[in-house]
Amino acid sequence: MPKDEIIYDLAEFFKVFADSTRMKIIYALMEKELCVCDIAKIVGTTQSAISHQLRVLKQSKLVKFKKEGKEVIYSLDDDHIAEIVKKGCEHIEEL
Repeated sequence: MPKDEIIYDLAEFFKVFADSTRMKIIYALMEKELCVCDIAKIVGTTQSAISHQLRVLKQSKLVKFKKEGKEVIYSLDDDHIAEIVKKGCEHIEEL
């Protein structure tokens, strides 16, 4: 069994996935890089709400961003994130 610190960090990591808006953002970013306004349109909520959720996702190192002029473009931090989501989806579909 991993050390308690690893278990705690893992639990905190999976808490980030426990919000449907954040999951919608992750799914959108699995398709392509997007700006806040495009994510808001896809998810169907306000840019303010998306910005808040992106902040949580950035703090958890699930998404990253780059600036293109005045625009900020978001993407998944790495391929592990999409794999975690895909495995979770496979598990749910098997139930």
